[in-house]
Amino acid sequence: MDKPLEKLSITPPLPGVYLFKNAKEKILYVGKARSLRNRLRSYFHKSISGDLRKSALVEEAADFSFVVTQNEIEALALESNFIKQYRPKYNVILKDDKNYPYLKISVTQQWPGIEVVRRFDHGGDIYIGPYVSSRGMRETLDFIRKYFHVRTCRYKIENLKRPCVEYQIGHCVAPCVGLISREDYMAAVNEVIGFLKGDNQTILSNLTQAMTAHSDALRYEKAALVRDKIAAIRETWETQKVIDPALADSDVIGFYGMGGEGMFNVFFIRNGVLTAVKDFHIKDLKGLSYKQLLYTFIEQFYNKDIVPPDRIIVAQKPAQPGTLRAWLKKRKGSPVEIITPLSPVPAGTPADILTMANETAKRNLSLKRGLMDTADITIMSELAHRLNLPAPPTDIGAFDVSTISGSESVGAFIRWRDGRFAKDSYRRLKIKTVTGVDDYSMMTEIFMRTAKNLGDEFPHLLVIDGGKGQLESALSALRQLQTEGLFVDTPPAVISIAKNPDRIFIPGVLRGISLEDGSQSSLFLKRIRDEVHRFAITYHRKLREQRMKRSPLEYIKGISKKRRLELLRHFDSIEAIRAASPEEISSLKGFNAKLAETILKELQIP
Repeated sequence: MDKPLEKLSITPPLPGVYLFKNAKEKILYVGKARSLRNRLRSYFHKSISGDLRKSALVEEAADFSFVVTQNEIEALALESNFIKQYRPKYNVILKDDKNYPYLKISVTQQWPGIEVVRRFDHGGDIYIGPYVSSRGMRETLDFIRKYFHVRTCRYKIENLKRPCVEYQIGHCVAPCVGLISREDYMAAVNEVIGFLKGDNQTILSNLTQAMTAHSDALRYEKAALVRDKIAAIRETWETQKVIDPALADSDVIGFYGMGGEGMFNVFFIRNGVLTAVKDFHIKDLKGLSYKQLLYTFIEQFYNKDIVPPDRIIVAQKPAQPGTLRAWLKKRKGSPVEIITPLSPVPAGTPADILTMANETAKRNLSLKRGLMDTADITIMSELAHRLNLPAPPTDIGAFDVSTISGSESVGAFIRWRDGRFAKDSYRRLKIKTVTGVDDYSMMTEIFMRTAKNLGDEFPHLLVIDGGKGQLESALSALRQLQTEGLFVDTPPAVISIAKNPDRIFIPGVLRGISLEDGSQSSLFLKRIRDEVHRFAITYHRKLREQRMKRSPLEYIKGISKKRRLELLRHFDSIEAIRAASPEEISSLKGFNAKLAETILKELQIP
């Protein structure tokens, strides 16, 4: 670091966060300290010569800055936010930074509903989750609609005058219009809460009593409905993997490191039931100890909108466990234990579950490192030779644009990594900044947006579905990203693949390379191109179908959602609105004669 060390003299001995920067002001590392002065001085001590990571950081850094906080807990929270924002080169970064969905039961409302949310507050409502699999969460929500009939709409029900379609198809009991008493409705809500929390034995006991009561009173149809609900709950319960009721709500964090890489594996246990398993691959452990890695993982993972569980089970205490516990308590609103079970122990106890998580992490890291078989390695070597790449690619991304006359234009990004399509990295985007038919500008937009989203996790080779024009658009976007500080050191290689005939275009090479030679590398590139095309056109068709299903009222200027609902409440159908007179429409609240004429004109059948 060339900056004079006098800057250390103005650094206070207070808690806070410090940031190392390079000559271009890019953040290299974010850290926190109980005493900023002591921590920063440690980086310039002779003893760091044995720490390769710190030595490399200090050598690359040109300056540092710091932010003073009230205490170490605030410093940890700020450090987490800075790491999430800047994704510094010398910090260990979790690749997966999305927020997982929860099911929220709004028990603070008079007529509680259930909805999907990705953020939570401490306002008194009940949150069940997180759901690592969105599909599993949707299936749970569909089950609740079918068997518990609690409302899932977001209407302000005090303003409704008639039940919606959910009531008509038997998925809601319409509390909005008083078709059920609050006592009966709250009983159903409590059943949902019990079901989601795994208290199925109590639910089944209550339902069995209700079924018997209906049968004794000769209400056989109602008894049959309750019987079906009991059968469905039992079937669902049997598919759940019960770990240990005593574990209640716990996250079990397993880990395995090998060859400078690591794999964290999290078992999500809720109410003693294993609800999900999630892997987190760390490409570069940066020479950190397990305790430091675990501290970093917990800090970044629970900095998202995730409710920490009652306990976190790990092999060893992380670095600074007291600070972490205090920070987790602040995020959760109640104490969070960090448990390190002892071995050997009986099966089913925390240490046994931790062994399972560690073994899963070991297996998955081994698969991650050895997924490419001999055939894949041969194809990648052939591909590197044809495309003049410095090494066989193991991480390939592809882009495509799909549009018809500029309508419902979308972009798509797919990824092939370590021998397979990495579908968790797929992205689909609605075109936001381009109108009309302009494939080149659309390609620039989706390239820029995806690159900024993925950052340092961008693939080494990019395939553009298109010809020379699309290729130049991607290269232009890449140059712009480099001026903004992204991909300065190792920009990805970019090629495009044109159709009819199938040819590869490479920057700086005038003539395209034919893909009709039947080689394995040619077939592989066609497969990549076809996959991104499939993904793009599937999304485009979905949006077109949604547009065709939209009400014609949505296309009329000046007709807000509130006005649409008012029209449909009064007239019941589009046909009835078409048959109405201008005077009848203008008499409605929020309408006038000019708007009525516009509506009737726009609804005319060509």
